[in-house]
This record gives sequence, structure tokens and C-alpha cells, in this order.
Amino acid sequence: KSDIALFFQASFAHTNEYWRNIIMNNFHQSPQAYVGHVTLNVMDLNRSIPFYTEMLGFNILNQTATSVDFTADGSTSLLTINQPAHVTPRPQRTTGMYHFALLLPKRSDLADLLAHFITTGLPYGASDHLVSEALYIADPDGNEIEIYTDRQADEWTWLEDGVKMTIDPINGHDLLTLRNPEGWQGLPAKTIMGHIHLYVSELQATADFYVKGLGFAIASRYSDQALFLSTGNYHHHIALNTWMGVGVPTPPENSTGLDFYTIVYPDATAREIAIQNVIALGGSVVEKGENFLTIDPAGNHILLSLS
Repeated sequence: KSDIALFFQASFAHTNEYWRNIIMNNFHQSPQAYVGHVTLNVMDLNRSIPFYTEMLGFNILNQTATSVDFTADGSTSLLTINQPAHVTPRPQRTTGMYHFALLLPKRSDLADLLAHFITTGLPYGASDHLVSEALYIADPDGNEIEIYTDRQADEWTWLEDGVKMTIDPINGHDLLTLRNPEGWQGLPAKTIMGHIHLYVSELQATADFYVKGLGFAIASRYSDQALFLSTGNYHHHIALNTWMGVGVPTPPENSTGLDFYTIVYPDATAREIAIQNVIALGGSVVEKGENFLTIDPAGNHILLSLS
């Protein structure tokens, strides 16, 4: 090919990648509603801090005697861990968090993290979900964490009943070919909270709360056991399942696991619509500083904030 042809081919590829990235980034910014932050309860801060900093690669943003805010970019907190007074382990068969999920910006970042887990000997799981590739670990209290990268949205397959997702083995050998020579350097600055997955006690009533109340749409479903919810045709910002059993109770207030998580709305109008819808469904919404706190039918606490 001529130099001119090669130039235009490279320019087109760069422009196409630019717009593909813009499309991807829109899933976690205005005008969408999305999960922005998660707060967990842990048994021992001193045990948890090294895990989140040294093993996972967060930086500490703020720290007190009873809580730590973690950041990837040095200014935005994605995760907070609290050590409540008289904290107890979360009972096994209760509602609460299945996992929270950190979204890395590039597939090579996931490759570096996989190599890091292999080198350190940290137990992990791995899955290819078609829409994404993911690694799974647990913190010292058993709080489960997904770290993933998305495939480009134009590679996802949408069927009549939603986006196609699977639980296939990940191609670790192919992934590791992308790792950087310098290895894992901690969470990239553009890491965000990608989604949260929750245990619930009853699927339909909880789904109504999120769809008719908070304004999410069903993106996919797994039999009658799990639903995946999103805005803006993302594969999921929130997932719900009854895998702990239908009718299971909420955990004690001072137990480990999810304290609350934050949904970010694009503006005050969108949030007010959600608030009024939740109230119309019989839900509770209370003011909490500049934000509002609500509770889903499974007892999961949700802070409604603005971008």
C-alpha cells in the first residue's frame, strides 16, 4: 500500500477506537444511572488494609481509627471499609452482597493482574462472560470481588430476552500475552466501580423496586434465579439473585459485608423521579446530607447521589 493509504488506514483505526472508547465510557457517566461506590464492614481494618493496598493495588485516600477510603486515581473514593463496634461475621444464608466489581480500562491491565495473582499465589477464579472477562477473589472477611474488563459494546449479542452472557473458561494463555514487562503496578487511575451483584430474598418484588422505582431496565435474566439490570443498554450495573434461598433474612446490622452502596444519578430531576417512584411503591427514602438513603426489599441499603 502507498504511504498515503497506510496513513488514512491508521487514522481511521485510531478514530474508530476513539469513538468505541467514548461509547464504552458512557455506561458509567451522565446521562446514565450507575453504581459509583461501595462501603463494606470488615472485622479488622489492620488485616484488610494490606489486602486492598498490596494485593489489589488501591491507594488510601482517607483513614480514621474505624474506616478507610480507597482510591485508584488519588482523588475519587471507590471503596470504603468500616470496622463497626462489636462487628460479627455475616451469617451464611442471608441477603447482602454477592460481589462488587471493579472495571479496569484495558485488557492488558487484567493480564497484569492475572500474572500478579499467579505470582503471589492468591486464590482466584476466572470467567469469560462474552461481554467481559473477569477474575474473582475474596478479601480476608470473605467479601467477594470481581475485577473485569469489558469487550467492546458492538461485540455484545442482544437477543429478544436481553444481552447474551455466559460463564465460560477464560483464555488465560491468550490474556497473559498482553501483560506489560513492568508487571502489575496497582489499580490504573481510570479504574471505576463497574457493577454490584446482590443476594435478595425474593426476585420479582426486588426487581420491581429497581425497575419501577430506581429506573433500571432488565438487561438479562438467568432462569428464575437471577436478573441483570442496567441503564443505557449496559450488560449490567446491578445484578440480583436468590442463590442463598428464597425468603432468607437480612444480616445483622453490625455484621461484615455490605454496609451500603451508591447509585449515581445524572441530575437532581432524575434522582427526584426515582425517589418519588420508590415512595409510590411503598418504599422508604430518608435525607442523608446532600444525598438520600433508601432500602431495597432485601434490606440492602442504597445511597442516591448525583454525578
